Amino acid sequence: MLDLKFVRENPEIVKQNIRNKFQDRKLPLVDEVIGLDKKNREVMKEAEELRANRNKTAKQIGALMKAGKKEEAEEVKKQVTANAARLAELEEQEKELGEKINKIMMVIPNIIDPSVPIGPDDTHNVEIEKFGEPAVPDFEVPYHTDIMESFGGIDLDAARRVAGNGFYYLIGDIARLHSAVLAYARDFMIGRGFTYVIPPFMIHGNVVNGVMSFDEMDAMMYKIEGEDLYLIGTSEHSMIGRFIDEIIPEEQLPLTLTSYSPCFRKEKGAHGIEERGVYRIHQFEKQEMIVVCKPEESNLWYDKLWQNTVDLFRSMDIPVRTLNCCSGDLADLKVKSLDVEAWSPRQKKYFEVGSCSNLGDAQARRLKIRINGENGKYLPHTLNNTVVAPPRMLIAFLENNLQADGSVKIPEVLWPYMGGTKVLVPKYNSIEKAAAKKKS
Repeated sequence: MLDLKFVRENPEIVKQNIRNKFQDRKLPLVDEVIGLDKKNREVMKEAEELRANRNKTAKQIGALMKAGKKEEAEEVKKQVTANAARLAELEEQEKELGEKINKIMMVIPNIIDPSVPIGPDDTHNVEIEKFGEPAVPDFEVPYHTDIMESFGGIDLDAARRVAGNGFYYLIGDIARLHSAVLAYARDFMIGRGFTYVIPPFMIHGNVVNGVMSFDEMDAMMYKIEGEDLYLIGTSEHSMIGRFIDEIIPEEQLPLTLTSYSPCFRKEKGAHGIEERGVYRIHQFEKQEMIVVCKPEESNLWYDKLWQNTVDLFRSMDIPVRTLNCCSGDLADLKVKSLDVEAWSPRQKKYFEVGSCSNLGDAQARRLKIRINGENGKYLPHTLNNTVVAPPRMLIAFLENNLQADGSVKIPEVLWPYMGGTKVLVPKYNSIEKAAAKKKS
């Protein structure tokens, strides 16, 4: 959410930013909100003059009554009554105009960083750097659910009967691996100085409006029927919401937090074959990073956050790359965003496993989060990044650590979380099963 004064003083910059995000339908909103703002400031000025005059007139009536000039005092009283009616009218206008302005301002996108490549969708995202050598084994890598099934580790059919598509049962070694990765990610971030938090998994509507755009809300959030509560799509939502309406002492910055939560998402729309199984689902778990910092430090923290994810994946022998997200791929509140993608030996390409975002002061402005500094109050910047989000991350893990005999090696960093287990041995060979499927 932009500063209204900035929009008023820089309408062409705001319009060009809208064009850069390929949202031309929003261009008329800039002139509309500027017109409403002008009208609102006129209303506020007149109302303030009436309030000032009310105090002055009260003294005038007292003086006239004291001087015995009752008729003159009565005339002044009539004017006071008329002014009171006008003031009430103006206050109602002020409220209505304020609501209209706020509604529009919530839709106008944030100004993107100059480093963001311009493009309409994620096909225009730009690769930055690769970490680790992507490899393709000399045996066929099965689909991830086939690998999981070889360990008796997943039951999608039962999940469909219980909850429908987009849900799953993880079982045995695969379930344990899922939990091990989350526990390792938690400790990894604690080791990097972040404070561990378990937040509420439901939030009020005003917090939802504070942390995301209307389009995101409609596409993602599940609402609890009959209550002002939404299931979170990521712990960022309740983590940033924690500071709503707060004034934070500057000496507490930066706030560096890592949070665990389940995540719930509608995931609207049809998806391709690579998004079956546990790739795109309605429920998953995630370890997240959150930073609240001084504006001048947000770019530094942005680089630190995505590097944490890269380091975590590399510690588990998973090759990754980073992508600079283009303008059309950014949600409206984001200043810039970087995707971390993991290598898939089966697909012979990378796929998204995490996203790092700098939202500038947009969330702080919406939620009225302020910092009390030496030179007065100001809005902080907020950032978030995925540490790890299984079970999608498990796809990359299983594919990159799969052996020719169908077993899966466990990287050393996970041994303590797997009870010392170094290799997962399947109940039957998923590679042979995949080959049989191909022949049939």
